[in-house]
Amino acid sequence: MSEDASSFSADERAAIYRVIAERRDMRHFTPEPVDPAILKRLLWAAHHAPSVGYMQPWRFIRITDVALRKAMHALVEAERTATAHALGEREAEFMRLKVEGVLDSAELWVAALMDGRERHVFGRRTLPEMDLASVACAIQNMWLAARAEGIGLGWVSIFDPEKLAGLLAMPAGARPVAILCIGHVVEFYPRPMLESEGWGERLPMDRILFENRWPADAESTPAAY
Repeated sequence: MSEDASSFSADERAAIYRVIAERRDMRHFTPEPVDPAILKRLLWAAHHAPSVGYMQPWRFIRITDVALRKAMHALVEAERTATAHALGEREAEFMRLKVEGVLDSAELWVAALMDGRERHVFGRRTLPEMDLASVACAIQNMWLAARAEGIGLGWVSIFDPEKLAGLLAMPAGARPVAILCIGHVVEFYPRPMLESEGWGERLPMDRILFENRWPADAESTPAAY
């Protein structure tokens, strides 16, 4: 049976599933610059993400100022320490993990929510957090495109959003969502790094799929991470 113009070949489908399977949250980078043409394609991918009510709430800030990068790293370090304390018995284990590449990656970007989001009601009247979900879709698009390009990307969420917003002179109502470390890597992790380090493991499928109702005996996540 011939395929129509809107379908994808078996090889194209396999490539999509491969990039999903091999996407990694990268923390180890080389200083090699990223081709500007690749960066442009990554931004294109992000900007073609779905968004609730077509509001396109994502905004990206590319960090090129060295002093600003260092100030951002200081914010991350402060929150890393606070997070470690909050983890109690896992504090030392957490502090041994490399959780970011803010000073190492060739490119540093911030993904943020735009200001004035209250004007957008379509799809958000009962679920206002869908603006955040839309930004997450944009980041995921960029992440998958980066992996297909052979470029590493790490999502850093360990920072005080109000302090970062101040560093970046964001207007009232705008909110940083992620610090994105982007750059070349020596190799991609064969498995998610936190899985390799014994921090956690991927849940089995029967833990995440229910039918018709939330079952009364559904297992909850037993440990705090």
